[in-house]
This record gives sequence, C-alpha cells and structure tokens, in this order.
Amino acid sequence: MDASDRGNVAGSAYRRWWRRLLRRPRPADLDPARSDLEVVVAGFDEVESCAAALERGAAGSPTWREADPAVFRHHLCLPPDRVEEACALAAQDGYAAAVAASPAAEPVVALPGEVAVVLQRVQRLDPLHCAQERSRMAGLAQRHDGRLVGWDALQPPAGD
Repeated sequence: MDASDRGNVAGSAYRRWWRRLLRRPRPADLDPARSDLEVVVAGFDEVESCAAALERGAAGSPTWREADPAVFRHHLCLPPDRVEEACALAAQDGYAAAVAASPAAEPVVALPGEVAVVLQRVQRLDPLHCAQERSRMAGLAQRHDGRLVGWDALQPPAGD
C-alpha cells in the first residue's frame, strides 16, 4: 500500500466515524395495524391550518406527541375507476391504502359515484410537512376527479 492508498483508507475511516457520531437514532417503527392506536389530531376543516390543528391536538386528550411517529392518514373520496391509479401514485411517496378498520376522527361520507379511500404512512408530524402533505393529497384527489375530505393522525397511548 503506497501513501496515497493510506490517505484514502484513513479518509474513509474518518468519514465513517463522523457518520456514526452524527447519525440520529432511528425511532422504532410504528406498525399502522396496531390495535391500540388512537386518533390524536385531525383536520377535517379545510380552512383550519395544520399548525392550529396540531396545536389543538397537543392540548387535547389523547395528546398528540410531536416527537413520536404517527400514522398520518388522508381521507379521500374518489371515483371507483380512479382508486387504483391514485393509490399507485401515492405509493411512490410511501403511502398505502388502509386495509384494517381503524378509529376515525370523523365519518367520511362518499357521494354517489365515489368511494371512500384512506391513504396512510408513518411519519413524524410538524406543521410544515403536514401542510405540504395535505396539499399534495388535495392535488392527487383533484387530478383523479375526487376530493380530499380531511386528515388525521394516530399514535399509541402515551408510554407505549
């Protein structure tokens, strides 16, 4: 090994050391199928900001905990023939259609010619990302001749 090789080896070891030092601990993954999840925050009023909804959730009971991951769900109503395409597009961003019946913040009523669809993924919520995702889902619904009804987030009871 010549001097240039030793420099590359030392440099890569140095980079690995910094990556380990700066790496944030990953939270334990939250299983969206858990039976003990409860709605901790919801936004079904289209004029209420996500920041206001999250603030309300942090003050409510059960309490939304910003530091913990949540199952972030978007409730849409879509024409039956557009559901598969919309779900496939949302899957590119890590969303999946909710399969199991979970507690709902509000009942979603589909109009004639619509199907209620719930798209969900696990993430940490904050006002900015919540607003971005709400806007993204509203656009997705609109492009597929549907509508976004609202969103909610589920977390396990505090202490779990």
